[in-house]
Amino acid sequence: MAAVLEFALPDLGEGLTSAEIVRWMVGIGDVIVVDQPVAEVETAKAVVEVPCPHAGVVTALAGPPGTAVPVGTPLITVTVDESAEQPADGPDGPDGAPGSAGGGSGRVLIGYGPRAEPAPASRAGRASRASRVDRSLVGTTAPESLPSTPPVPMPPASMPTARDARQAVKVISPLVRRLARDNAVDLRELTGTGPDGLIRRRDVEAAITAATRSGPAPRTGQATAADVLDPADPDVVPLSPLARRAAEAFGRSRREVPDATTWVDADATELLAARDALNAGGAEPRIGVLALLARVCVAALRHFPDLNSTVVTDADGRATGVRRHRAVHLGFAAQTPRGLVVPVVRDTQGHTTASLAAEVTRLTAAARAGRLTPAELTGGTFTLNNYGVFGVDGATPIVNHPEVAMIGIGRILPRPWAVDGELAVRRITQLSFTFDHRVCDGATAGAFLRFVADAVENPTTLLRHL
Repeated sequence: MAAVLEFALPDLGEGLTSAEIVRWMVGIGDVIVVDQPVAEVETAKAVVEVPCPHAGVVTALAGPPGTAVPVGTPLITVTVDESAEQPADGPDGPDGAPGSAGGGSGRVLIGYGPRAEPAPASRAGRASRASRVDRSLVGTTAPESLPSTPPVPMPPASMPTARDARQAVKVISPLVRRLARDNAVDLRELTGTGPDGLIRRRDVEAAITAATRSGPAPRTGQATAADVLDPADPDVVPLSPLARRAAEAFGRSRREVPDATTWVDADATELLAARDALNAGGAEPRIGVLALLARVCVAALRHFPDLNSTVVTDADGRATGVRRHRAVHLGFAAQTPRGLVVPVVRDTQGHTTASLAAEVTRLTAAARAGRLTPAELTGGTFTLNNYGVFGVDGATPIVNHPEVAMIGIGRILPRPWAVDGELAVRRITQLSFTFDHRVCDGATAGAFLRFVADAVENPTTLLRHL
């Protein structure tokens, strides 16, 4: 007898609801063992490998590379020959694990949950049994001929109705309620797509889009704010999951944060000299300007703790307080082939300059290879943006919500500069500081930026704060 086990795409954390298949690491007909990576998927956060908790023969895949698979939807189907799985001398297998009650033929939908780590002998036994699976159970469908859409999960036995939604409005967050209020959307008229009819941001945005589309039709060739993606349109390039996530984050920050920017030119000659001195003699790890600026930011945030914080809001989205974070989780912008990401160095205040440089180097390499985990891309409390690598002098970046501030550094160039009343050629950079005006005023922002600029111009002053 055969058992068909469906492995659903697991919850990859941080509220991610779907992932896009980048490549399959197995094919139909392959024999796999427990915990073998079967697919590489791209979420809105990173590219990760997904291991399968079942052993057996692969008989179905969710779709070709490029397919978007919702969390909880079958990713891969594995077929196991239970006559090999359960010997004739009793209900227990050779590992001492209970067999399936009643012979166990049939279809079982299995999610991805906590599982005890098998002993080495147990793992070997499972791999041996998987190799004895009847190959006649395997379908003949080739990966190239798979359908372009993932399997559709069956709806729950009891789906909420529009009447239920009107009787008891369930909203996921105050921000969704505020979005609906700002766009004149009646939440009582919506049917939420979340659990038990919970109204999500996407439900409100869909209602806004529908209302916009019901207005006057645009002229031919005229773009609208609610332009709908047509997969057949050759002039439209779909956004990747990473780009969609970034677009949502930028839009949310612009809608919710009353930001302002201030900037100052700073003489970075001594900072570069300090970097060269630290790297003299081939010392490892190599310390770059970004690591030194991160050290400066940690010292500055100790003096201005409100800038290492999150705004607390009430049910209507109004700011009611500021939550200061005890630890500095410093994010830094990194450009990758898949787009802009912000890796996070956790507990930056506990790092030495050398360990901080090593962590920045590690995270940058992982970002470029697409190997950052969701945990390494979330939880930041302050962001450092080195846009000088793009050859520009200044910028007014968007605050990385829910943070309240971001500092940036432009390119460092030789320029004429007055030193002790004499004109000299120095290495000058522009520092910019964007902040949430709900948290601090211009005086506090200016004092923070001046602290950073003074440390850039005279790095030895940091010794007072280490």
